[in-house]
Amino acid sequence: MTEKKKIKGAKPGAAHVTGPGGLDVQGFARWYRKRALEQWRALDLTALARVAAAIEEAQRTGRFVWVCGNGGSAATSAHVGCDFGKTAAKAGAKPLKAVSLSDNTAFMTAVGNDLSFEETFSRQLENVVAAGDVVVLITGSGNSPNLLKAAKLSRGRGAKVIGLLGFDGGRLKAMCDESLLIPSDQYGVIEDMHMSVAHILTFYLKQKKT
Repeated sequence: MTEKKKIKGAKPGAAHVTGPGGLDVQGFARWYRKRALEQWRALDLTALARVAAAIEEAQRTGRFVWVCGNGGSAATSAHVGCDFGKTAAKAGAKPLKAVSLSDNTAFMTAVGNDLSFEETFSRQLENVVAAGDVVVLITGSGNSPNLLKAAKLSRGRGAKVIGLLGFDGGRLKAMCDESLLIPSDQYGVIEDMHMSVAHILTFYLKQKKT
């Protein structure tokens, strides 16, 4: 059974559902497992296929895949950049040119310190993104200002914007060309699912026929 309740939107960095409270570790593990399984059963495979097709097109045409996120999603971004660029590579296939913008610490802190944290990704993309590229934005809330700015700039350049989202998708959902929503209000479950989706895409690309 998928979650029946309506999932509300979220503000970046706000405290959200962690658990029912008062459980021992085994009880909490059962609760968490149930929430995770609900999301696995509800995973939108049609949306996943559209996301995969966009990434395959970028690979086929030699375009870049730029990836970014904040906090835990920044770690996922780094993992995705590594997996797409290395793990998904195979002999005889075109390389998947994937770069995690969240890894560019010097540039991000320079922009955050001198200008605004809201511009940490858009300033990077301003220098590199081009028509035909794919920009993957990973976020729980879908409301982080720096990701919204990144989406706006990328679309203006003719890049395709993909969102890996949580909660209700936030404002970013309407700005994405393709999105895959994990409609949960538990950040851990959302981030687990985003990473699992990234692994599905990585190993799908690895195993498919050239």
